[in-house]
Amino acid sequence: MKHLFFDFDGTIADSERGIVKSIKYFIEKMHLPELTDDQYRKFIGPALITSIRKFYPDLSEDDVFNALKYYQEYYQDDGIFQLKIYPGILEELDALKGAGYHLHIASAKPEVMINRINDHFELGRYFDGEFGATSDEKTRITKSAILAYALKETGANKTNSVMIGDRNTDMLGGYENHVKTLGVTYGFGDVPELSAAHASAIINRPEEIHHGVEKLVG
Repeated sequence: MKHLFFDFDGTIADSERGIVKSIKYFIEKMHLPELTDDQYRKFIGPALITSIRKFYPDLSEDDVFNALKYYQEYYQDDGIFQLKIYPGILEELDALKGAGYHLHIASAKPEVMINRINDHFELGRYFDGEFGATSDEKTRITKSAILAYALKETGANKTNSVMIGDRNTDMLGGYENHVKTLGVTYGFGDVPELSAAHASAIINRPEEIHHGVEKLVG
């Protein structure tokens, strides 16, 4: 069996609008300095708590979790569905599934949110498993930890598995788990970022995923 683990934000969907609105909500609530457009985009992909600490290093641990609470307050009610599935991605998922690959989501989002999104957009028929961060975003938050959890739960053979994503965290998650990685540039990362994080191969459009996967695991 060949298993493909897909990142969600920037790989399956353009979720910038909902995520950025949720970030701006916690910034306003906590009277924090606003960020640049590029900095907002850098939040997309890594664990949220990691990005909060990176861009607001002077926050206390209590304030970091207050920011997380405010983010989720907006995201769970409004931001979660403010996204667009990338054109061509569903057709590619169909083709991969038809070719016998087992497809899964491995995202830094809390798993309960992935479940809600998949239900809302009727994505469940494409994926055999949906794996994400713990709800408290404390114990399983890095892509490496999430992918390790997904590999264990699915019983996937690492040699026949691929991690597919748009950010360096996705590539490093695969690399640290000894899994091949396919970087995509149509999301929020670029070739230098993906290459520096040990991407096994890089593609530019959703329609190229199947070909990229075949090159890596046949």
